[in-house]
Amino acid sequence: MPPAVRSDDRQWSLIVKWAVLVPIAAEEMGITSTNVSSYVGSQNPEVRRLLGLDPAINQDLGLASGWGVRIIESVGNYGEIFDRNLGMSTELRLERGLNALWNHGGLIYAPPFL
Repeated sequence: MPPAVRSDDRQWSLIVKWAVLVPIAAEEMGITSTNVSSYVGSQNPEVRRLLGLDPAINQDLGLASGWGVRIIESVGNYGEIFDRNLGMSTELRLERGLNALWNHGGLIYAPPFL
């Protein structure tokens, strides 16, 4: 279930949507909390949008450059979040199962960052 936000605040709705999708897409791209800084100089447009380095998206969201980098540095990618809170090293000891990425037999995916 996605986060719920007020319907009359488009900007906040977009920020929440991106904040949820960034960790998922980061995992798909192999970007982690420990290697995200090495992607900052990437010329790949999708990586630049994901990391909050695209001026047009930053302006639309009203966020400072690098907001995606800060999300990933702070909480990690989706796999890191899952492992830290629910995974095999926690008391819950949950396997990823359907919470794995789509390309690893699960249901989790992020649409392209176009």
